[in-house]
Amino acid sequence: MATSKMLRFVTIGPATPEKRQASERREDFHEIYAGYAAAKAEEQASRCSQCGVPFCQVHCPLHNNIPDWLKLTAEGRLEEAYEVSSATNNMPEVCGRICPQDRLCEGNCVIEQSTHGAVTIGSVEKYITDTAWEMGWVKPITPVRERHESIGIVGAGPAGLAAAEELRKLGFQVTVYDRYDRAGGLLIYGIPNFKLEKEIVERRTKRLEESGIVFKTDFEVGRDATLDDLREAHDAVLIATGVYKARMMETPGAGLKGVFPAMRYLTASNRKGLGDEVADFDDGTLNAEGKSVVVIGGGDTAMDCVRTAIRQGAKNVTCLYRRDRENMPGSMREVANAEEEGVRFEWLAAPKALLGDDKVTAVRAQRMRLGLPDSSGRRAPEAIPGATFDLPADIAIEALGFDPEDLPTLFGAPALKVSRWGTIACDFRTQMTNIEGVFGAGDIVRGASLVVWAIRDGRDAAAQIASYIEAKSALAKMAAE
Repeated sequence: MATSKMLRFVTIGPATPEKRQASERREDFHEIYAGYAAAKAEEQASRCSQCGVPFCQVHCPLHNNIPDWLKLTAEGRLEEAYEVSSATNNMPEVCGRICPQDRLCEGNCVIEQSTHGAVTIGSVEKYITDTAWEMGWVKPITPVRERHESIGIVGAGPAGLAAAEELRKLGFQVTVYDRYDRAGGLLIYGIPNFKLEKEIVERRTKRLEESGIVFKTDFEVGRDATLDDLREAHDAVLIATGVYKARMMETPGAGLKGVFPAMRYLTASNRKGLGDEVADFDDGTLNAEGKSVVVIGGGDTAMDCVRTAIRQGAKNVTCLYRRDRENMPGSMREVANAEEEGVRFEWLAAPKALLGDDKVTAVRAQRMRLGLPDSSGRRAPEAIPGATFDLPADIAIEALGFDPEDLPTLFGAPALKVSRWGTIACDFRTQMTNIEGVFGAGDIVRGASLVVWAIRDGRDAAAQIASYIEAKSALAKMAAE
């Protein structure tokens, strides 16, 4: 497609890849969207207006050069499009699948604002890199020169993996430690296959291993080594553990059997998909088949839970959220997908109590209304006196968000400074903690956020670590002279 055929949004409407019918996709855990054919990808990329101020790029946490790789795709120059895309993003095909584009790049597309419908940026991004893998364009990292300095990274999630890749490109010796038995963190154990097939993540980590990065799994800092041990073993250490401590309900009955945090439920399901033996799933405890399921929360994790329960064959699935649809934090696309698959939403409803003698049998919900905005700017939910109702529940899942674990205690590092929220306290210019040579990145610094922000933070941390080591080396040379 010639360059002159850009700006075709006036004559060509937006078209996402074909989505499988809800009746079909609710029967399995495969991804719900097909990929673009080459001609369709070029056609959709050609809709880009190539605007002077690309708000899609501005509103992308990674500031991806979106107009450039859309133009290259429209022209059929796909290998170049891949090079441009991967220059700013360590996992374009992951972001293309799981980023809430409706809130980021696509939601701020200029032609979306002019009512022509956004360019399908995420689908094109996914197409570019999936094609690059198929064509063999994605190669292991080969640094221009090897460096003797060693970096230890705690956490093999998106922030840790992004930092590891960037540091390896610079020639550093990198070791990644993770307490789970596989690398990938949330990408492997938190996000279901219907959004992100696990081989997509596994081929990324395999590439990093082939690039010379060492992975030490089943490794817990504090159990297998202290933070000080890692500091002695490496020239710098990056903490990128993410946040996994579930926020729990404080309602009566919250301790009943059958009430589970979201990550426990999702991890069990993902492990089964990976072929693991999961006792809590195999005995029916964490299997929703034939059961009434109530998920409490309105974010993307809640959407993952309700859609997983549908696929496990739940009798019925209800999502309980205290605000309305317009004020929920999750992706609107995910809500629409869940509704298509048979999930029932109870908006403006909050849990008041969980009912049952030993095991949960129902969730008592309180009807809410939205009052004046609170300190966050969102309208605060208020209870409507006397307006309650009960939802039958064999399983109740708490998807209320995540907080940091107590890392100073877990890591045997009482000197490690944390914020009042429990996140690692870092100098925001250098990303270094109060401990010399120890850095932080991702959710453990930012708080629970998006995968794309974790990648951004990991890349930034890698740059700061490299600067730190360079400065240290320069000082050592001056001292030697």
